[in-house]
Amino acid sequence: MFKKGFDNDKYLKMQSEHIRERISKFGGKLYLEFGGKLFDDYHASRVLPGFHPDSKIRMLTQLKEDVEIVVVINAGDIEKNKIRGDLGITYDMDVLRLIDAFRSYGLFVGSVVLTRFDGQESAVAYQKKLESLGIKVYRHYPIQGYPGNIPLIISEEGFGKNDYIKTTHSLVVVTAPGPGSGKMAVCLSQLYQENIHGVKAGYAKFETFPIWNIPLKHPVNLAYEAATADLNDVNMIDPYHLEAYGKTTVNYNRDVEVFPVLNAMFQRIYGESPYKSPTDMGVNMAGYGIDNDENCCYASRQEIIRRYYTALCDLRKGDGSQQIVDKLQLLMDQANISPDDRPVIAAAKQKAALTGGPAAAIELCDGTIVTGKTSTLLGACSAMLLNTLKVLGGIDDSVNLISREIIEPIQHLKTEHLGNHNPRLHTDEILVALTICATTDDNAEIAMQQLEKLKGCEVHSSVILSEVDARTFKKLGVNVTCEPQYQTSKLFHN
Repeated sequence: MFKKGFDNDKYLKMQSEHIRERISKFGGKLYLEFGGKLFDDYHASRVLPGFHPDSKIRMLTQLKEDVEIVVVINAGDIEKNKIRGDLGITYDMDVLRLIDAFRSYGLFVGSVVLTRFDGQESAVAYQKKLESLGIKVYRHYPIQGYPGNIPLIISEEGFGKNDYIKTTHSLVVVTAPGPGSGKMAVCLSQLYQENIHGVKAGYAKFETFPIWNIPLKHPVNLAYEAATADLNDVNMIDPYHLEAYGKTTVNYNRDVEVFPVLNAMFQRIYGESPYKSPTDMGVNMAGYGIDNDENCCYASRQEIIRRYYTALCDLRKGDGSQQIVDKLQLLMDQANISPDDRPVIAAAKQKAALTGGPAAAIELCDGTIVTGKTSTLLGACSAMLLNTLKVLGGIDDSVNLISREIIEPIQHLKTEHLGNHNPRLHTDEILVALTICATTDDNAEIAMQQLEKLKGCEVHSSVILSEVDARTFKKLGVNVTCEPQYQTSKLFHN
């Protein structure tokens, strides 16, 4: 159930003000390493109900006149055609998508940096493509012994070999399509280069999670560990901050582990380090936006359960690992939750047991649960969707929103002409049919008007969803989990 727990307006105001303060601290120029997603941050909006998925990009638009964006991509990722799992596109294509998105918000994209460039042919071709589109491209090279060999790194043979990125704005946001792109190395290289050019510049890091000023085992921070279970990230108390200030704050293992190296680099570049801890480097104000902790805790616990079921399904598909499942089980134990705390799971499984076939259940925002079963005409999710729209629209359950006379010709088209073996209508086909019916049927029109109310609802299916149903629910803003089993015993599932 959606219950607001986060004050987005307060967050935006505090966040932009805090970044301005950090810029002034370093004499007017700041390189801001931006981790996570700059927009479409649906994880944050799920665990902090009230957080808008585009909050971070909206925050940057408040600083628009000061912002320049540098997009970083690892040349090796171009060579390997590395794919973003959430979008299904390669990192090099995602760079173009990111640039278009930033420009649509009126933000200036200054350049693209190819990191760990070692003459890869595909990276050279990609650079030519970007330059033909009018985009400046710079190359940064591998440094032997990075990040441990500090004397080499902070030298003409280390950062000094990299192209100097010419920037014109006071806030340079360094971002990338995904992890491992080299954002931090680009920032540090630029600090070295700017120092040589007589420009005073600073570095800070923006990561929404873990949230540093809430407890280590707070469900919001545990949900972050669940989201990064495949990366083996672990939240931990920042020992450097505790030693320096006597205050307990939360960071994560990678930043804590690399801090001594970063500190030594800062000392080499600046003469002294501006930071005493990894927490000092951060600028995240999200913790101050939480205005109802109970609601954020509930939302985060639900997210952990969803991540657990995703891992189970990935394992069943052959795409995951038992290690990830085990870690998520441990996180559920730490959060003192189980699948029983997700009401739609029991409802879907009970419906499947009663009907002897696949079933689905949805929990509406007021706590009402609606189910659907498989029939000769409809898949379980399609039936559930129609039942839900009737409940939301106050339409009697006996009313057929789409008649058999409309469904059967669509089934004939699917099986006789389009080569589908499954005649049952998927959710997207149901919505198209319902849209057509709505032109002449008042009930169908009322049902269509309810679609917006599905956003934030919870769904569970007794079998792994088809890709088309999964995509439809994602577009509708519905949070979905599935039992880790297929509807049939076939080896090939498409």
